[in-house]
Amino acid sequence: MGDRLAGRRALVTGASRGIGRAIALAFAAEGAHVVALARNGELLTELVADIDGQGGSASFVVCDVTDPEAVGAATAAIVAEGPIDVLVNNAGGNSFSAPVVMMRPTGWTKTQTLNVDSTFWMLQGVLPSMVAAGGGSVINVSSVAGLAGAPLMAHYGAAKAAILSLTRSAALEVAASGVRVNALVPGWVETDLTDFLRHDSNVESSLLDRVPMQRWGTPEEIAAAAVFLAGDESSFMTGQTLVVDGGLSVMP
Repeated sequence: MGDRLAGRRALVTGASRGIGRAIALAFAAEGAHVVALARNGELLTELVADIDGQGGSASFVVCDVTDPEAVGAATAAIVAEGPIDVLVNNAGGNSFSAPVVMMRPTGWTKTQTLNVDSTFWMLQGVLPSMVAAGGGSVINVSSVAGLAGAPLMAHYGAAKAAILSLTRSAALEVAASGVRVNALVPGWVETDLTDFLRHDSNVESSLLDRVPMQRWGTPEEIAAAAVFLAGDESSFMTGQTLVVDGGLSVMP
């Protein structure tokens, strides 16, 4: 156990699995009380039990981040229980690939709601209390797909690019209050949300061929970067994009 986040209260969305779960575990290991938020109460219960078993502190809230009323109610209740020092907008993802001309509008809209709208709603629910308290750290999880063209995943790339722009704008709006807003950009990470990419060996090979380190990232590697952005080591950073992608984004 460490103490880099000791005494802080961190809200992590999409915390039931993958990168979100790893971030929640890493934050708890550094002394934060973690409020884990996701749709699956059973998985959240397991996460909190794991954190408790490791000597950490955690609680959970079941919430569907694609429902603005549910997000509003959840954030109001969470903030009422105590200040949030760290907010990680991790909930998001993508479950399909298709060219733009063949994409169903419903698929496009669903992807924007899950990734962009949910981040916006969470910011509206939590940022005012951070500003009032005079400090806090917001980490918006984007993707390397938002840094350049994302053929067959234009819906996801556009959503994650929007998060980068939202991060910069929000950072400028609240910087003077002491609140920091940064983006964390994972590359291709091995989680259940990327299973559909690994099931096709040709697709997987084409992805990893572009990664200089020639491998998938791990959720724990992304979580380590989140700890940095959440804590005092990044105290003079805001509006920035921290890329953890094995070198993918610097490929010519």
